[in-house]
Amino acid sequence: MAPRSPAVTQTETIEPEKTTIADRKRPERKIVWLNVYFMIVLHLFATYGIYLIPGANPRTWLWTWLMHFTGGLGITVGVHRLWAHRSYKASWPLRFALMCMNCIASQNHIYEWARDHRVHHKFSETDADPHNAKRGFFFSHVGWLMVKKHPDVIEKGKQLDMSDLLEDKIVMFQRRHYKLLSALFNLVMPIVVPCLAHIWGSRPYDEHINPSENFTVVLATGGEGFHNFHHTFPQDYATSELGSPMNPSKWIIDLCSKVGLAYDLKTMSEEAVLKRRMRTGNLQHLKRHDD
Repeated sequence: MAPRSPAVTQTETIEPEKTTIADRKRPERKIVWLNVYFMIVLHLFATYGIYLIPGANPRTWLWTWLMHFTGGLGITVGVHRLWAHRSYKASWPLRFALMCMNCIASQNHIYEWARDHRVHHKFSETDADPHNAKRGFFFSHVGWLMVKKHPDVIEKGKQLDMSDLLEDKIVMFQRRHYKLLSALFNLVMPIVVPCLAHIWGSRPYDEHINPSENFTVVLATGGEGFHNFHHTFPQDYATSELGSPMNPSKWIIDLCSKVGLAYDLKTMSEEAVLKRRMRTGNLQHLKRHDD
């Protein structure tokens, strides 16, 4: 058996590149002013958002946290560990879900994010590193997003084997439609989802009001789609009859109650709910439900 070749460390792989790149004249830094304006506006809105937090409805806090957490999973579980490093394999339903979560994060499409990250690891702290730490704290964290890429980043990025991502239909689908998907998940969905709950769905508790029971909204918002029940019985902490399955918001409140962090949880009795359904609800839905 032939002896195993010694392991090649990252330093040994990168060192020649450091020497080669260092000998070149650093190109002029080209600022992308559109990105600069976007970053300024984004952080101004974020600052204003912090100011609004104390007066916001707790459900707004929950929705904000949910979006932040979901988008973060799209980066950490998705594009970073799955697609950039291939540290595990995932079935297509999980890959599709992570692709959607990645759109919420708005950190560029999977292909470019993964390519830049692979370059970052292979040519760390050289001019081929997209966010080279040697160019300063500001550049390595946010400044690199506001300037044109160094020519070495582009050159070395073209040399990487990206065939695994090019063959991934979900990654390529997102790459082709990224702007549309990002707008859908960050602008359209937060506006449309609450509207759906007020327009489409069943009205088993009060058929004389617009808010309805919409299971699609329930899935998308963690249990906030039982609008007909909620508008009929707004004081019920569960916002749904008998708690109903697929109600993570209720689960969290229940957990807090068990450890003493929440108390005096208000609920409607089955008798009161049935009495109201018989008086104002859609009786056809009541019959189907009872069957």
